[in-house]
Amino acid sequence: MTTHQEELLASTRRALLHRIAAAQAEERAPSLVATVVRGGEAVWTGARTSVEGHAPDEDVQYRIGSITKTFTAVLVLQLRDEGVIDLGDPLEKYLPGTGVGEATLAELLSHAGGLAAETPGPWWERTSGSLRPDLADVLGEQPLVHPVGRRFHYSNPGYALLGAVVEKLRGATWEKVLRRDVLEPLNLSRTGVRPKTPHAGGWAVHPWADVMLREPAEDLGRMAPAGQLWSTTGDLARFAAFLTNGDARVLSIESLREMRRPAAPAEATDVASGYAYGLGLELRHRDGRALVGHTGSLPGFLACLAIGVEDDVAAVVLANCTSGPMLFPVAADLVRIVAEAEPRIPAPWRPLREFDSTVLELVGQWYWGTQGFALRLPADGLLSLEPLSGTGRRARFRSNGDGTWTGLEGYYAGELLKPVRRPDGSVSHLDLGSFVFSRQPYEDGASVPGGVDPEGWRGIG
Repeated sequence: MTTHQEELLASTRRALLHRIAAAQAEERAPSLVATVVRGGEAVWTGARTSVEGHAPDEDVQYRIGSITKTFTAVLVLQLRDEGVIDLGDPLEKYLPGTGVGEATLAELLSHAGGLAAETPGPWWERTSGSLRPDLADVLGEQPLVHPVGRRFHYSNPGYALLGAVVEKLRGATWEKVLRRDVLEPLNLSRTGVRPKTPHAGGWAVHPWADVMLREPAEDLGRMAPAGQLWSTTGDLARFAAFLTNGDARVLSIESLREMRRPAAPAEATDVASGYAYGLGLELRHRDGRALVGHTGSLPGFLACLAIGVEDDVAAVVLANCTSGPMLFPVAADLVRIVAEAEPRIPAPWRPLREFDSTVLELVGQWYWGTQGFALRLPADGLLSLEPLSGTGRRARFRSNGDGTWTGLEGYYAGELLKPVRRPDGSVSHLDLGSFVFSRQPYEDGASVPGGVDPEGWRGIG
């Protein structure tokens, strides 16, 4: 991937370099490489290394661990979009006899299937996949540790099951399907299940001494869909651009937005820390900024992909050490540095090309009880409901083509917005999932549930 480093200011580039240099030096990583993406293109790459004169670039491979799960999730969503599966289908429909067939595909994607976090011993990340040739070896005798669907519990075996579903329905190995349906269309030529030169070696750094130990790089076999892949910051930059904007050859933006929505019951500690999980993507909040992506680790390697969708800035950070730098804070800071130092220039405002004139009857100020709302028709053609106070329920609505609108987000997602008309055709009020919105607070004559006090508004006296 060609980077256009001149597009960033020198002060921004220095701040980015300082951040990764501090992470590599203070946390003692043998090497660390990062790429920043803006507007769908790599705009900066930097690296630090313990080997003099041999810093990695955006073409050097590292293992990316659980970022592999996002690739597997894309393969599952492709099957859903083609009508081959439904995410609400139980696993039993496709892989009978696993003992965890009650869990749905959506629950496996979101780590809500109740499965154990790891396989039975020995630890799968440091041993050959040949020790676990069958799914029964991956799951063990007691694969469930929680009731299905009740809580978020990260599960690596769950993604091995999803990879097996892909293989069965596609009639090919997970590796072949991934290369054909994702890697080749997105031109991720440096991403694969096995390393290709140039690639980094995996190291463990002694916790109390500045010495290193080489880590093994095992083929994970059945567990590959959970964490096998090697990649580069250049390839992951392209993948980040795809996750932000979609690509009709791979997955639509609508399905990617679905992946970016919380899908698992969150634990109290996760809520407090601003963490949630979608369909193959982690959702985090840091410094008031919403970020989506995934982290990854395998012995000898750490990886992070973080995307600030609203800012249209993403960061990829890779390191070759078992533990050391926490890469999510580094990636989040790279996004923040660019977003704050060089905020995105908004596209010029342009009016709608065409619209239904009857919609103009709906826009303007409305009241639900005494709470004021503005209903707007922006250039994207979606109705936007916004509280006048700045706090409260807000949503956008898509036209159904019959005069009604369906909510797309928040409390009103899936709810029907219906203008109710008087006998003369004028709009009396809005019905939004049984809530009545009138032009005035508790408007006299409006169809307010429970009626309006006939004595009207009054003061104290």
